[in-house]
Amino acid sequence: MNWFDNISIRAATRLADRTSRRSVLGSIGSAIAGGVLLPLLPVDRTFAQETADDAAEPMQDPMQCDYWAYCSVDGWLCGCCGGSTNSCPPGSKAAPITWTGTCLNPADGKSYVVAYHDCCGAFPCQRCYCNTNEGDTMRYHPQRSNSVLWCGNGGAPFGYHCTMSRILSVAE
Repeated sequence: MNWFDNISIRAATRLADRTSRRSVLGSIGSAIAGGVLLPLLPVDRTFAQETADDAAEPMQDPMQCDYWAYCSVDGWLCGCCGGSTNSCPPGSKAAPITWTGTCLNPADGKSYVVAYHDCCGAFPCQRCYCNTNEGDTMRYHPQRSNSVLWCGNGGAPFGYHCTMSRILSVAE
């Protein structure tokens, strides 16, 4: 006999002495079941996905009312008032309540959910006023209405200052 055959016979004999047919079949069944369930495990794919803000690079000027993410805006643009399209200017803060709209980005042909925040606590900016009303609803759906002043003047020395927009996600 060959040396490889001798090693194989000894290994098989040791394995047969320590295991039963049932345990071998159980192990094979567990491996098959585990292999079938493996694709169901959660996988972190955030590294491969682009965020909504990355996907929505502007093709237009965000200081103009025809900028695609302003499809439901009603107010002074924070970008013209010392802030940006998605941040309040210094001296003001975002209202805790927003209204939303769904805007089509012509750059990629996708629709995005956009949240509009009123920035409060400073004098009204009064520059770059936009009122686009696309998808605006009546006041009985206030979360989607751009006609409501969301500042509420809850202890703030001044009321409404400007409106910013934040791209939340791709609309489904």
